[in-house]
Amino acid sequence: MNFEQALQHKIDSRTKPIGSLGKLEDIAFKIGTVQRSLTPELHKPTILVFAADHGIADEGVSASPKEVTYQMVMNFVHGGAGINVFSRQHGIALKVIDAGVDYDFPEGLGIINAKIARGTHNMLHEPAMSTETCRKAMDKGAEFVRKEHENGCNVIGFGEMGIANTSPASLLLHKFAGTPIEECVGKGSGLDEAGVRHKYEILKRIAAKYTPVTPLETLATFGGLEIAMMCGAVLEAKRLNMIILADGFIATSAFLAAYEMQPDILDNTLFSHSSDERGHKQMLDYLHGDPILHLNLRLGEGTGVALAYPIIRSALIFLNEMSNFEEAAVYDMEKKNRPQA
Repeated sequence: MNFEQALQHKIDSRTKPIGSLGKLEDIAFKIGTVQRSLTPELHKPTILVFAADHGIADEGVSASPKEVTYQMVMNFVHGGAGINVFSRQHGIALKVIDAGVDYDFPEGLGIINAKIARGTHNMLHEPAMSTETCRKAMDKGAEFVRKEHENGCNVIGFGEMGIANTSPASLLLHKFAGTPIEECVGKGSGLDEAGVRHKYEILKRIAAKYTPVTPLETLATFGGLEIAMMCGAVLEAKRLNMIILADGFIATSAFLAAYEMQPDILDNTLFSHSSDERGHKQMLDYLHGDPILHLNLRLGEGTGVALAYPIIRSALIFLNEMSNFEEAAVYDMEKKNRPQA
């Protein structure tokens, strides 16, 4: 019996009908396989929230003004946002990183200063960033993951904050997955129908303007500093063989870029939820992602990760703490159909 068979045998031999814990069994198998352990564990869960501004906000593609980016970052560090309350609820460490906010935060607030630039360029007129800037942001994201890993973290999730960042996410979906642009554009932070139509027209013009070749060029042309940082963080988390948790539409666009650079990131990735933002389902389909939750979320910030984490923990708790049939002296009616150790 090889390792995968032994792990499946352990899952199947808990005191339950085979498959009766549904997706929890899939999660337990995936984490056990990544860690090559029949008793996998999660240590020091952490969510990194990357924040940045976007030049495309100047074109009115968001219902919120650009200033909301820095205001929400301040809310994060004061503990009042959705990601704060859910992270506290589930014992998840939260780090807030300024990847490129167009604002000078006072020192001593707990915001990690990694500002690459004061936001991206307006894509309607020039690429969002150079490949050099994009690579610098990716390297910075990798650095943060290494620090968490060195501190004993083996499960990491990512969130974001950036007014107008559904626009780069939509363009990355369109360019990487080939999804028609009209199927990639949603209401973001709350656009009405006219606002969505305007956003679509702007993004259609941008999509036609550039023809980058490599995944790095595509990410630099259409991405954001927080998305690039997240992409580098995902790649580094895979290198370190961590369990990687994906959030919603914008965060998944970073996973999309990372996948184009290194497809095996999916071996370590759990998709926390299916967002209500238009285009996220197409991203998940392209990445063959099986989301844990379906709650019609579209807040971002990493909130889906924080909400899914206790379910992920439950997958390991059943694997590690449930009795098997022999220990519990329970008749196993399916034993004859199960491979024996």
